[in-house]
Amino acid sequence: MCEDSTMPTPSVVAVEVLNSKSDGKKYMTSEELQKHNKPNDLWISIQGKVYNVTEWAKIHPGGEIPLMNLAGQDVTDAFIAFHPGTAWQHLNKLFTGYHFKDYQVSEVSKDYRRLASEFAKAGMFEKKGHGVIYSLCFVSLLLSACVYGVLYSSSFWVHMLAGASLGLAWIQIAYLGHDSGHYQMMSTRGWNKFAGIFIGNCITGISIAWWKWTHNAHHIACNSLDYDPDLQHLPMLAVSSRFFNNLTSVFYGRQLTFDRVARFFVSYQHYSYYPIMCVARVNLYLQTILLLLSKRKVPDKGLNILGTLVFWTWFPLLVSCLPNWPERVAFVLVSFCVTGIQHVQFTLNHFAANVYVGPPTGNDWFEKQANGTIDISCSSYMDWFFGGLQFQLEHHLFPRLPRCHLRSISPIVRELCKKHSLQYTSVSFFDANIMTLKTLRNAALQARDLTNPAPQNLLWEAFNTHG
Repeated sequence: MCEDSTMPTPSVVAVEVLNSKSDGKKYMTSEELQKHNKPNDLWISIQGKVYNVTEWAKIHPGGEIPLMNLAGQDVTDAFIAFHPGTAWQHLNKLFTGYHFKDYQVSEVSKDYRRLASEFAKAGMFEKKGHGVIYSLCFVSLLLSACVYGVLYSSSFWVHMLAGASLGLAWIQIAYLGHDSGHYQMMSTRGWNKFAGIFIGNCITGISIAWWKWTHNAHHIACNSLDYDPDLQHLPMLAVSSRFFNNLTSVFYGRQLTFDRVARFFVSYQHYSYYPIMCVARVNLYLQTILLLLSKRKVPDKGLNILGTLVFWTWFPLLVSCLPNWPERVAFVLVSFCVTGIQHVQFTLNHFAANVYVGPPTGNDWFEKQANGTIDISCSSYMDWFFGGLQFQLEHHLFPRLPRCHLRSISPIVRELCKKHSLQYTSVSFFDANIMTLKTLRNAALQARDLTNPAPQNLLWEAFNTHG
């Protein structure tokens, strides 16, 4: 950290006298804080204190995007959600000497912070249970069955079953990668890094660095059409007609052009939704390759590239062991289609939820998460299948909480939403599919009604790439 990172700018000095109180503290208003919302001048407020995170953002483990999206405002609830208690001690060196004059805590935030404190005191963020061990054993069994079926059987149907086993293994590995990405799966951060790269890059071919980059932005800007990358899938899919206005993706830094190609695909998206989900994995491979080959600063880029090369060594070799090309293609398609179930699940959690345009705000953290998520109700014996992410709101509110606790806190979160008249949506897997298809159909019908579509753009944007 540079020695002058906490020095106030001239504009701040000019108002210092006006905002001083008899208690000797220096105060800053929300209007003044909002001026510090640029990459080279990035300030935030936490618990009534103002911090200069301009230099820290460059080495922030969660990346610059979460800080930039919430720059110039109070971010206390988001900070509590994503950071352990040990992170508070690092704030002192970033303190500007200013206190947030307009600092207020809503009743919802008070209850949310109380819950987070109670969970922390109960040790719930550290108690991970034995789910990781069980999942690793299950994944090992599935991968072994896949390899055995490919190498030691000549039956077509056994080969297809092996492909299905691989797809199911990828689903479970994705849940483990998700856990490690939130720094909750292993006992130390170093082991989490190893686990993320090994099971993510090496076994699935999807970069853990790419996942963190997009996933952190998704959590912070849940269901913002222009800030949340998980909703930006033009020209193949559009969950809202507001995409028809050529929104600019703040995350990707480019316009999401709604051209003739996009209009065609979106017009039939309620029919193409499931087929797209079956091959959605191809997009993730492309995203990984583009990110790792780009000039963007990627944490542990060398390890991510090495891990990805490992995947593209063993996977083609395994497929090549099948006797002919029809079986090889069928094997890959079966594995992708099985994994497509998970892609469907991920979209069910958000596609039919409320959306908005604009940056996220720090003073309605709980409300934004409740409005932008949908829980999937199911029996406890299906928790392994959903990886805990059926409790989507609970996970968004407490992303560091191990999945083994999400079911137990669900009634508490539901009651809190009821107390404050907030939306809590929990539906069956079947009903969530119906809601998602209705959302896609509504946007599709609106797209068909449009005239004078925008000029045609490049078809390769279908892969939702970032350049």
